[in-house]
Amino acid sequence: MRLGVLDVGSNTVHLLVVDAHAGAAPLPAYSHKAELRLAELLDEDGAIGPEGVDRLVATVSGALIAAEDKGVEEMLPFATSAVREASNADLVLARVKEETGVDLGVLSGEEEARLTFLAARRWYGWSAGKLLLLDIGGGSLEVAYGIDEEPDAAVSLPLGAGRLTAAWLPGDPPDPSDVRALRRHVRAQIARTVGEFSRTGSPDHVVATSKTFKQLARIAGAARSTEGVYVQRTLSRKSLEEWVPKLAAMTTEQRTTLPGVSEGRARQLLAGALVAEGAMDLFGVEELEICPWALREGVILRHLDQLPVG
Repeated sequence: MRLGVLDVGSNTVHLLVVDAHAGAAPLPAYSHKAELRLAELLDEDGAIGPEGVDRLVATVSGALIAAEDKGVEEMLPFATSAVREASNADLVLARVKEETGVDLGVLSGEEEARLTFLAARRWYGWSAGKLLLLDIGGGSLEVAYGIDEEPDAAVSLPLGAGRLTAAWLPGDPPDPSDVRALRRHVRAQIARTVGEFSRTGSPDHVVATSKTFKQLARIAGAARSTEGVYVQRTLSRKSLEEWVPKLAAMTTEQRTTLPGVSEGRARQLLAGALVAEGAMDLFGVEELEICPWALREGVILRHLDQLPVG
């Protein structure tokens, strides 16, 4: 079966086409991304403005054409933090459905965390033991922990790299006082959730997904993406702590010269690094591993699990 996953995220709209069937790993066949950065397009009332909605409708329409060209039999469309938390979410969803026919399912933050955890569990298997998962998106931070395919604890916090950059870091480079204020805010938010996870014991393996973590690992020396998904990539807290002040002193343009940092994500990288550093510190993580699978793969796997056998 050729499936299409349409992920309307806070940073990008990503169409992933895979060949998949129950009991096998989904094989990527085609990928297309469009950077909309919806988390940064919210107005004072928290609504996605007319320009953002127009761009979203056009992008979804383009993704449908691409999916048809690639022979997609079934589309799994969903939206995450930026649409979920927009004050005009219902109007946005209605407009997308009216003009494209796509009925975007809006995932809750906890569902995001649980589906991403499922993907990580399937990637690493049971031998990984108790997993702690961290995922930084454009609009939110997801944390999940457990020993099974369903996590014992899962939370979503409004600490996405795009959201925080727009709200807290207007300067380029940012003002040091703004960086300190954001650091305090991030750590206060994360600290509220640590107790819920610490009661369940220490993890055997800590993993992270998302573009933010991949870019942070890359600038800290991890292998480039062209070396393949099976190469182990790690990020240590020590390396991250060394990079945060460097990133804070850089302009957006200077960050684009770093290995693996895209132009569209460079402005958000500092906020993402502050969230990653805060999470690793407060959860007592010295080193984590970058997981190639994330939310989209979790959506695919859950869909395959629900198909009738035979």
